[in-house]
Amino acid sequence: MTPPKRYHPVLVVLHWLSAILILFTLLSGLSSLDDLPNTPEKAPLLATHMTMGLLIFGLTVLRLVIRFVTRKPAPATAGHPLLDKIGIATHWLLYLGALGMGISGLGIASQAGIFPLLSGETVPLPADFSIYPPRIGHGLVARLLLALIALHIGAALYHQFIRKDGLLGRMWFGK
Repeated sequence: MTPPKRYHPVLVVLHWLSAILILFTLLSGLSSLDDLPNTPEKAPLLATHMTMGLLIFGLTVLRLVIRFVTRKPAPATAGHPLLDKIGIATHWLLYLGALGMGISGLGIASQAGIFPLLSGETVPLPADFSIYPPRIGHGLVARLLLALIALHIGAALYHQFIRKDGLLGRMWFGK
């Protein structure tokens, strides 16, 4: 049976939705949330960040399940075996990073007792989130994810404009 030319449409939707949510959540977390003092004014932004993180976590799990049960296009090549291995590793590290951010975020929220923020309740924020061990991982993985995203986008642009192999079309709609 010939492999499809494109990924399943549900995977395409999940990919682009996840990409937008991850970029927005990473950038808001690293720029806004890190710079704001832990006052009551920060709580709504933190609640939004937490909601987005939970959504990303759920979408990533769903995406992995669908990825394993649907047919995929033939493996792509970047023109060199080492680049091909880097591409495979990058994709799996992106999944792992998204899951790691969700798990560490859940750990922070649990230890800080801030889950009630998700339902709009008011709870005192800790003076410093860095006292919670998962916060260290959350910050490190956020920066790693940004680097992986930059690599992923760079590779997509390489395929589109240098190799001109139409690879981006695999993660879009069509026949």
